[in-house]
Amino acid sequence: MAGWIKKITMKRWMGALLVAAVGLSAASGAAAAQRLSIGYQKGSGVLAVLKAQGGFEKHLAEQGIQVSWHEFPAGPQLLEALNAGSLDFGYTGAPPPVFAQAAGIDLRYVAAVKASPDAEGILVPENSDISSLSALKGKRVAVQKGSSANYLLLEALEHEGLSFKDIQPAYLSPADARAAFANGSVDAWAVWDPYFGSAQHDLHARVVGAGHDFGAAYSFYQASAQFTEQHPELLNQLLQELGKTSLWVNAHREEVSDILAKELGLPREVILGWQKKLDYRLIPLDDKVIADQQQVADAFAKQHLIPAPIKVGEYFWRKGEFTAK
Repeated sequence: MAGWIKKITMKRWMGALLVAAVGLSAASGAAAAQRLSIGYQKGSGVLAVLKAQGGFEKHLAEQGIQVSWHEFPAGPQLLEALNAGSLDFGYTGAPPPVFAQAAGIDLRYVAAVKASPDAEGILVPENSDISSLSALKGKRVAVQKGSSANYLLLEALEHEGLSFKDIQPAYLSPADARAAFANGSVDAWAVWDPYFGSAQHDLHARVVGAGHDFGAAYSFYQASAQFTEQHPELLNQLLQELGKTSLWVNAHREEVSDILAKELGLPREVILGWQKKLDYRLIPLDDKVIADQQQVADAFAKQHLIPAPIKVGEYFWRKGEFTAK
């Protein structure tokens, strides 16, 4: 009798160990989905509002998912973090993913937003003798490498029959570029809002190249390839929330300006002027979006600013589900 009891006890104990091992394995597998890491840039409209309102985070917390937010000075730095595994998701202009793909970063475009043609440009100091784009030849021009402003500058120069070889590019982050621009270390600065509007407001900078003549067609939400493969349901939850929030933001410019002015420490009139230029609605990734982004990639390849030509289409994740109107 004692031997039989011993066998049953041992059997139950081994079964318990097996159940525990399976449970541990499942918990370990689920752990990757327990955190959503989002990268954003200062003033990243919809993401900034989503973060400030906190409702989506609370909703995910009820599902046992924690959201962490990480701020970056520009898109290229954000995508470097995504490549390092520190981020699952982020938002940038059109050029950063081109440079990222050229560098071997395995990302996926998951939704597009129409870029504002008036939310970036090429600036010169108020008292500069530069009055046209052609006068940039030989000049020192600040720009964040791999950014939307990088593409704007490239296209503007090409329009004048110039290339990057005809200027002295100073590859600087927006904060460093503003300091260099203010102290006269550079002759011009290609940049996006809110830095663009702030420099005009605070430094009385003049515009010599407008974004509506040369800028890229879209900005993009992006995710790591691993995240799209392992957690498509969570990704679509996020996209659906961004779709709804984008419509709210479009209809509440005043409230959004209050949120961003507080976050950025900039005059409200600068923020409101910027927000009035934008349409935050999410756009599905159709063939036109892919073709327009391929044009951006080809332009950088033509100027040998990326190592070799690339095909962007294979990096598009076209399974996104969100409100687009």
